[in-house]
Amino acid sequence: MNYETFITCAVTGSGETADKHPDLPITPKQIAEAAIEAANAGAAIAHIHVRDPATGIGSRDPALYREVVERIRDSGVDVIINLTAGMGGDIVFGPGETPLPLKAEGTDMVGPIERLVHVAELLPEICTIDCGTMNFAAGDYVMTNTPGMLRAMAAHVQELGVRPELEVFDAGHLVFVHQLIKEGLLDEPVMIQLCMGIPYGAPADPLTTMAMVHRLPAGAIFSGFSIGRMQMPYVAMAALAGGNVRVGLEDNLYLGRGQLATNGDLVTRARQILEGMGGRILGPAEVREKLKLTKRWG
Repeated sequence: MNYETFITCAVTGSGETADKHPDLPITPKQIAEAAIEAANAGAAIAHIHVRDPATGIGSRDPALYREVVERIRDSGVDVIINLTAGMGGDIVFGPGETPLPLKAEGTDMVGPIERLVHVAELLPEICTIDCGTMNFAAGDYVMTNTPGMLRAMAAHVQELGVRPELEVFDAGHLVFVHQLIKEGLLDEPVMIQLCMGIPYGAPADPLTTMAMVHRLPAGAIFSGFSIGRMQMPYVAMAALAGGNVRVGLEDNLYLGRGQLATNGDLVTRARQILEGMGGRILGPAEVREKLKLTKRWG
């Protein structure tokens, strides 16, 4: 078990959940306030997507990221900012025998450097890189991350001095993580997030989780999470497996049956689980030291 654990809170995500939770953070102000709430509850890291304030749909507009980041930094609350770089790799095919042309609605495919514009401008301490292509949930949507794209993104993030959090959704994604290390595109310590239970990636069960843990690169620092009702069981699972944890409204909207959560609620519950297991929660300063992060503000 990892007895000294840090908590990441993924405060909003980009999924179609705005109509499922009346208080889901949507505007930059709401997203920043959610990150601050999570930090005050015990999260060392806030993982941030942005949404179009008018529609609630996920966005990659650098201006929205800038407002969120500036609000967090100006608040004086210490939290490590982790910006997603997962947007811009979305392909939605046409149905059945007519996969082409691609569906305009939902398709958003740009080059690897364009996917990192907000990271280059704002220089967060961490940004995510999704480490493979996969069928993602239902329908004809494919989350697209080719080897060439990932190499370009990893090299650019390395040049920027930002720590990549490598999002691993299945065992094959770990094969590519090892390849990036071999090619010198990742600096130590390598930071990995095991993303469990997402259709159609690795299922959320202990045997699959431990199989992936045993394939981690030597010296890697990892976190793990699952979605929906498995979010809280995976707080315990990740710590027992030697990792750190992630919770938040990106992955789960409920604290209990029929009880909508806030990000602060989810972090508090995770903290209670970990401390009840005899663990200690690491603060932002300790996590910066552990991950060798570069803080460029404050």
